[in-house]
Amino acid sequence: MSRTSVHVRSADAADAPILRELWSDILRRGTAAEQEADLVGIIDDCNASGDRCLAVAEVDGRVAGAVLLEATTLTPLNLEPTLIAVSPHVLPEFRRRGVGTALMDAATRFAEAQGIATVATAATASSRDANRFMARLSLTPQATFRAASTTAVRAKLSARRAVSRGRGSRQIDKVLAARRLGREHVAS
Repeated sequence: MSRTSVHVRSADAADAPILRELWSDILRRGTAAEQEADLVGIIDDCNASGDRCLAVAEVDGRVAGAVLLEATTLTPLNLEPTLIAVSPHVLPEFRRRGVGTALMDAATRFAEAQGIATVATAATASSRDANRFMARLSLTPQATFRAASTTAVRAKLSARRAVSRGRGSRQIDKVLAARRLGREHVAS
């Protein structure tokens, strides 16, 4: 299988509409105009920063994929310098043409230029192909990232508290009953 020539460059504001399409499943909820405005702001921030880069891969002059690169730490508690390759995505019609490889190559070049020894990324848990691709590049699972709405978490916490309160009061009732029985037995 021959690979198509892939060119990787920094994003510019004109890329916002295609990036909105590429990342539609991960952007905040809102109108297309709001999402594009968010992306223009991100692109401007990246172009003004030495620690961030929004890399766009092109095939035959068409945007085929993108990744946001950020020099940071592994976690807020582990201060190991790390390059996070945020949401490397490839448009479906360009998959299996070397676009993902070119994006991750850009990530490693950016990391090396920053003197960073660790590259990290995340793929959607349900994306079998993306997870296999990352595994083939030696990226191993480090954590499971979970998310839910604040309302859903609050509801579950409240339900757990109600159940534990119920158990706690039953336990106290049992202790008091045992003490009562013990006193009655001693009195007899």
